[in-house]
Amino acid sequence: MIDLKLLRDDPDRVRASQRARGEDPALVDALLDADAARRAAISAADNLRAEQKSASKSVGKASPEERPALLARAKELADRVKTAESEQADAEQRFAAAHMAIGNVILDGVPPGGEDDFVVLETVGEPPAIENPKDHLELGEALGLLDMNRGAKVSGSRFYFLTGVGALLQLGIMQLAVRTATEHGFTLMIPPVLVRPEVMSGTGFLGAHSDEIYRLEADDMYLVGTSEVPLAGYHSDEIIDLSNGPVRYAGWSSCFRREAGSYGKDTRGIIRVHQFDKVEGFVYCKPEDAEAEHQRLLGLERQMLAAIEVPYRVIDVAAGDLGSSAARKFDCEAWVPTQGTYRELTSTSNCTTFQARRLATRYRDENGKPQIAATLNGTLATTRWLVAILENHQQPDGSVRVPEALVPYVGRSVLQP
Repeated sequence: MIDLKLLRDDPDRVRASQRARGEDPALVDALLDADAARRAAISAADNLRAEQKSASKSVGKASPEERPALLARAKELADRVKTAESEQADAEQRFAAAHMAIGNVILDGVPPGGEDDFVVLETVGEPPAIENPKDHLELGEALGLLDMNRGAKVSGSRFYFLTGVGALLQLGIMQLAVRTATEHGFTLMIPPVLVRPEVMSGTGFLGAHSDEIYRLEADDMYLVGTSEVPLAGYHSDEIIDLSNGPVRYAGWSSCFRREAGSYGKDTRGIIRVHQFDKVEGFVYCKPEDAEAEHQRLLGLERQMLAAIEVPYRVIDVAAGDLGSSAARKFDCEAWVPTQGTYRELTSTSNCTTFQARRLATRYRDENGKPQIAATLNGTLATTRWLVAILENHQQPDGSVRVPEALVPYVGRSVLQP
């Protein structure tokens, strides 16, 4: 949730952020009104409690003649306190709902607009000249790397088996990501993939896109779509030590997405599936360090893409295509020959203090005073990378060259039909 001090001091900035996101700026005024009503209700209840306390003390000191009137007054005040506390609770509830309705305030320089309004920051590498390229599914099936038909038989559409060297190739990508992350000071984590509602909500995933999430109703638990969620919850309700710099984790987990609303889109192969593996970088830092950490995560993503030797571009995602938690997001999109376009392989978001404020994650400043931490996340590897590797490294005879960095994990330099 957004910083109330920013809201009160500079509501126009929050309104501008809402407009850039394509969201209703009137929600800002609704929150300001709810904030004022909440503070008024708290003040009214506090004053009445103080008056009731004073009246109760006066009863004990009163003469027999004065006591009946004072008792009646004390009873009246008790009833008024009860009413005021109920009104305060209602005001708090309305305020919380209004506060949760507003996405993170975007950072300066984020492009306004929607999905197609991104800005290309850099293009790296040249798309390969491949005559009549085969797509990743045709290649993967011919090479015995994946089995979509049996995945659908066992679990339904958009499920798959990675088989033989296909499984080794994915594990190789993940292990390369783990090695890269740990060499750069990240602590490896294998987190739970089921989380409580307060953790899922705290990370901002139960808003507009909550229909993307699998929920286990009997247990009131959610399957995560990224290890960002459990890693964000890891230090919830804690004061963490940032005196030695940012705290960095790399989470390796299976991820689950319902892909609601994407029927008929990317149904072929493993571009858009219900289950996949991912290594996710996650950082806790002081707010003033967040932009530098964002560039650091982007640098690690670029290092990984260089290792798998695919052409890619870096884009600055437009405000209307950001999740509610992100104040800025950079995507790295790899070239997909059969589609003749770039598709997202990595994403890194600066969530500033938005998630940590919801999850009550703080640190102590130089004066020992608790402050809200900042959080960031970034993809370091995921199953979808197989698409870019297979299609960009295919050979005319149907074989696929294995990127040199992955050969030690796969055990061969060429995948043969």
